[in-house]
Amino acid sequence: MTPREITISTHLLLHHLLPFTLSLLQPPHHQPVHVPTLVPHAPTPLTRSRFSAEAQLDFTTRCNSSCFHRAELEEQMTDKLAFETLYADGFRTLTTVEVEEDDDDGDDDALHPTHAPAWRRRRRLKRRRKRQIYGADGRFNIQGDDFLMDYPFSTAVRISTGCTGVLVSQQHVLTAAHCVHDGKDYVHGARKLRVGFLIPPSVNGTKAGLIPNKKPLVRWVRVKRTRVPKGWIQGPQEVSMDFDYALLELRWPHRRPFMRLSVAPSSDDLAGNRIHFSGFDSDRPGELVYRFCPVEEESSDLIYQHCDARPGASGSGVYGRVWDDGLERWERKVIGIFSGHQWLEIDGENRDYNVAVRITPLKFAQICYWVHGNRLDCRIMNTKRWKDDCNRRFMD
Repeated sequence: MTPREITISTHLLLHHLLPFTLSLLQPPHHQPVHVPTLVPHAPTPLTRSRFSAEAQLDFTTRCNSSCFHRAELEEQMTDKLAFETLYADGFRTLTTVEVEEDDDDGDDDALHPTHAPAWRRRRRLKRRRKRQIYGADGRFNIQGDDFLMDYPFSTAVRISTGCTGVLVSQQHVLTAAHCVHDGKDYVHGARKLRVGFLIPPSVNGTKAGLIPNKKPLVRWVRVKRTRVPKGWIQGPQEVSMDFDYALLELRWPHRRPFMRLSVAPSSDDLAGNRIHFSGFDSDRPGELVYRFCPVEEESSDLIYQHCDARPGASGSGVYGRVWDDGLERWERKVIGIFSGHQWLEIDGENRDYNVAVRITPLKFAQICYWVHGNRLDCRIMNTKRWKDDCNRRFMD
């Protein structure tokens, strides 16, 4: 076994032993997260998509202090949480929404969640040597049936436009909006969008041990419909990363485990202040690539970090170990979607980051409605009924 293989095996072993270590940690002390209710209106038919946009896998934006600290008004947030649904035949609808709060909630904290951290600077930026790779490359190829088909790596899927996605239900995949839409129109590949499931060589009937360089095969499944928030569909000149997420509904359910969603906590409430994600980076074709790193900075809508990544990783499910009040233990949960790269200018200084869209309470409510189609199931996360339901599903 080569030194690199030993390093990879050690990191992956630690990845699986982490639950035992986490059992020794105390749960974070924070207020229960309130999730507002998204009330959808009747969908409005739109003209068919032209599918005229080009897929952009290397997504880069610029931001200054004004866009970083901007606060959305309630009517602006309500407008941006409206969503467009694209069907497989090209038909589109627009669904507007309202945000409904509990009667005993006298403020609009859900619109501007108090748990969202203010800008914080953790360390000085290191000079990068290669775009989206910071210092020594810290990515690991996931190989072999034991890891490739094991949770959580098995939740990563390919998107036919060249991106990555993460399984978040038995029939839904979360990915980046820019993988299917450029802010003005859907990309060419979204006309017949597909999701690819990795099949290791040995599962496909080939003895992987006899052919060590054999790449996994991919089983493609057609997408039934695609949902993109209106906050992304504003035109290319107004595109920002804040709403760079989309949900794909498969034509039929898959049989693999999926990763549950969570409102993104402050990085201080993440185990080890660390995030993880696995994707299909373009410089390692045919390979699933895993990485982890600490959170560097965070805003109310974005997670800034220096996890090494290349084009193709866009849409990866960013997850962390989050304390689950319902199950009363640390759980891996998707807290964001890897978007791309951003140059951030704050106080006259340019800073260079890889960026993930964080799942806020309102975005959680929206995505939850997309998945379940029932707003009542997405109303309150921290109730006894929700806890009992989680425990029952876990036992099943």
